[in-house]
Parts: sequence; C-alpha cells; structure tokens
Amino acid sequence: MRFRADRDSFADAVAWTARVLPARPSMPVLAGMRLQARPDSSALRLSSFDYEVSARAEVEVSVEESGAVLVSGRLLAEIVRNLPDAPVDFRADGARVLVTCGSARFTLLTLPIEDYPSLPDMPEGSGSLSADSFVGAVRQVSPAASRDDTLPMLTGVNIAFSGDTLTLAATDRYRIAVRELWWKPQDPGLETSALVPARTLHEIARSLTGGTDLGLALSPATAGSAQGEGMIGFENNGRRTTTRLIDSDFVKYESRFPQESAARAKVATAPLIEAVKRVALVADRNTPLRLSFSDNEVVLEAGSGDDAQAAEALAVEFSGEPIRVAFTPDYFLDGLGAVHSENAHIDFTLPTKPVVLSDVPAEEGQAPEFRYLVMPLRVS
Repeated sequence: MRFRADRDSFADAVAWTARVLPARPSMPVLAGMRLQARPDSSALRLSSFDYEVSARAEVEVSVEESGAVLVSGRLLAEIVRNLPDAPVDFRADGARVLVTCGSARFTLLTLPIEDYPSLPDMPEGSGSLSADSFVGAVRQVSPAASRDDTLPMLTGVNIAFSGDTLTLAATDRYRIAVRELWWKPQDPGLETSALVPARTLHEIARSLTGGTDLGLALSPATAGSAQGEGMIGFENNGRRTTTRLIDSDFVKYESRFPQESAARAKVATAPLIEAVKRVALVADRNTPLRLSFSDNEVVLEAGSGDDAQAAEALAVEFSGEPIRVAFTPDYFLDGLGAVHSENAHIDFTLPTKPVVLSDVPAEEGQAPEFRYLVMPLRVS
C-alpha cells in the first residue's frame, strides 16, 4: 500500500476518524485505524470501530499501490497533526508503515488487520435536516442527560420522529430539556424513536460541518418499533458515523410539564445569565441561588450568615403573585443558556413545584421550540 496525500486534508480526515477511538479499548486492535486504498480509486478510506460507534471518512489521495493497513489511530493523528507543510507520503512495508513529510520521517508498527472487526453497514436513509439546527438542538438538551451509568436510559438523548418534526429530549430526573425542530423525512408517516448515548451524540454534533445537510438513517429494527435494539447513522459532508442505541424505553416526560402556570416572568436572556454568573460566584456546589420575583423586578441572592453573600436586581415583566424560588446555579444556567431567543419565559406554579424555562416565539400564539423543566430546591 502506498499513496501521497495533501497534509491538511489528510490530517483532517485522520483526526475526524480518530475521535471515536476508545480511550481504553477492550482489545488492542480496537485502538487501530484502518486505512484502505482501493484499486482504480483516488479515495483513501479511513475507519474506526469499537463495537458501539463506527466512523468512516474518505479523502482524495494519489494512490500508487492499493491495499489496507491497521495502525494506532491516536498515534497517527498526533503525527499528521504536527507534520510540516508538505505533501505526505505513506508506505506500508510488511509489519511497518513509513510516513514521510518533507524532512520528517516516522515509522509505525502495524496491528493485525485480520483481527479487526468488520464495520456495520450504514442503515438506509430516513431523512435529512440542517446540520447547524441539529448541532444547536443537541447542545440545548444534552446537558440535562445523566452521567450516572447505573440508569442507562437517563444517559441518552431521545430522538422522537413524528412526521416532519424531530423532538430531542434528555433528563437526569432533576431537569428535563426538550427541543423540537423541523426535518425532511423520506417517509412522512414515520413514527418512532431512538435513544442515543448523550456523550456519543455530543461528539457527533461537534464533528459536523456547518452550513451543510445532515442525513439521518435508522436501522429496520429501530424504524419498525417504538424502541428496542437498533442503530442510528449520521452522514455529513461525505463522512459517516453509526452508533448502537440504548436498549430501553425513555421516560414519559410530557406529563411532568405543568399544563398551566400561576405566574410568568419574561426576562432578557443575556443580562439574566450574566447576573446569575456574578451572584453565583459566592455559591459553592451546595449553596442555592435564590430568586425573588415581583412586579417588574427579580432579586437574585446567594450566600447567607457568615458566608460570602451577593445580591443583584434586574427589571423583568412579571404577572402573578410574587414568588421566591431557589435553584442549583449550574442547573438554572444550563437551561437559561440553552434559550436562543432574546427573551425567555419562566413559568411557575408553586415555589416547590417544577419551573419551566422556554424561548419566546417570534409570533404570539406559537409554541416554544425549547422547554427546560427544573426542580427548585427547598430552602427555609
């Protein structure tokens, strides 16, 4: 196997493929990246797989000799990222690989390619949407997913497919984040869901190219049932990623959102975020952030007694009886920071009942695209 590649495009493809490599592989070959140059083709295929997530990319190269080789993916990524600005020559010779770029030369040992597992096929395409919209939605909901692996279903982001609407939802039992967005399904009657590991989905979203379309593909096992063993695939800018789904039903979260509110505040999103960050400087992990809403004002407070204290007041639009609530600062900021509109609505029922943050739709009467339910803390 032998080829010459442009340094920048080769380094980009290698880095993209290496992102899914496991930090602690269960088998040594799973730390490898497979490079394949096919006969009569100018495309070099790079792939990685850990039995859960697979990644496949192609890059244009000048192939002098076809073949396939398996090398340490992370080491190759580090090498090509630091090469000088010159074409990259790659040559496999028995159990070694020689990488040459300008005056720099590296020799890598190969891994046994015959022990490397076959990558799963990409499922059949189900539809597409804007990559930018999908990235934004993932960033809004993924912070609400649990990091506790003892309850796997809470570590995922649930993607519900219903006609031309995608709904992404995540929860860790203390908050629920939900985002709806439009997509173009191939089958307008598609009604199903896919529970995707949140960490994997976050990494996939980070790797997408802005200003492009993202293709979603569901395996038949997923598309044919409400939930269960299956796979979801993502295709963007000629690159493909697949991941196995969490084999569990997602929580029935919709009934947890209050149907009516007793009070509502309309706040300028950015100023409130900055005020929360300032006041929370005196709050450690166990110290609540207290917010007191009344006519045209919200007072933010943290700290008490002999501890450091902070307070700040902001103007708001408020309707309803005055109310005082308290939150874990990070939980409140995760929700408020995910609101993309200039203003945010905060809906209340009782001081100890769930509070809902949402964006303010462009037109009155429209439903919000993003909703974030968070449980307040009990304070004396």
